[in-house]
Amino acid sequence: MKIFLLAFIGVFTLLSGSVSNSAPGGQKINSSSDIISDEDYNQLLITSLYTDCELTDKLDYKIFKQAMDGYSSIDLANKKLLSIIDYSKPSNEKRFFIIDVENRKLLYNTLVAHGKKSGYVKATKFSNKYGSHKSSLGFFRTGNSYYGIRGYSLKLEGLEKGINDNARQRGIIIHGANYVDERIANGNGIIGRSWGCPAVSKKLSKEIINVLKGGSLLYIYADDEVYKKNSVLANLHTNENSNLN
Repeated sequence: MKIFLLAFIGVFTLLSGSVSNSAPGGQKINSSSDIISDEDYNQLLITSLYTDCELTDKLDYKIFKQAMDGYSSIDLANKKLLSIIDYSKPSNEKRFFIIDVENRKLLYNTLVAHGKKSGYVKATKFSNKYGSHKSSLGFFRTGNSYYGIRGYSLKLEGLEKGINDNARQRGIIIHGANYVDERIANGNGIIGRSWGCPAVSKKLSKEIINVLKGGSLLYIYADDEVYKKNSVLANLHTNENSNLN
């Protein structure tokens, strides 16, 4: 994290230097307290990371910003990584993003399945209930890897009460699946669906699981009004009380 912060300080120094040398009549900076507010500084950090990871044409900035808000607020054993699934995209598009925050680069941008009862081409319905076969939204913390009925898999802990906190009970995990494949996506315009798990390609599952395991953050997004009203993210800057575990 020290490398990550030093890189941002370098950006900040360049910015403050350019503002100090503004043209006559422009704003001049005379002290560090006048340079930039904490809110604007944090915005600068997020924007810089978004640009460095070359996400402009891949992931909506609003979604990235929401994920970063959670990343900054949630206690994590592994702060090096941030993962985002954008279920507002159809399943034949690469909607799973794994970002190396510390080294400021996009590690993976790949296909991911949604639950069979969440929708066909797109995921539009979500649930926290056992047996629903629907995907859940919100923030998750990755757990340990293990070998189960789906092969090599990764446990997920849902962090938002009433939204995804039944993930363990439901058996919501990251695992590999043969129906998550670019040939299927290109041929059918859609990949297969899971029972609610964010399943990935068999070819990539082991390396993705090994990268993510051990307490990193996963944010699963969709343009869903119920989630917007009830999630910790929607109320992160307005309410003191949080739904986070």
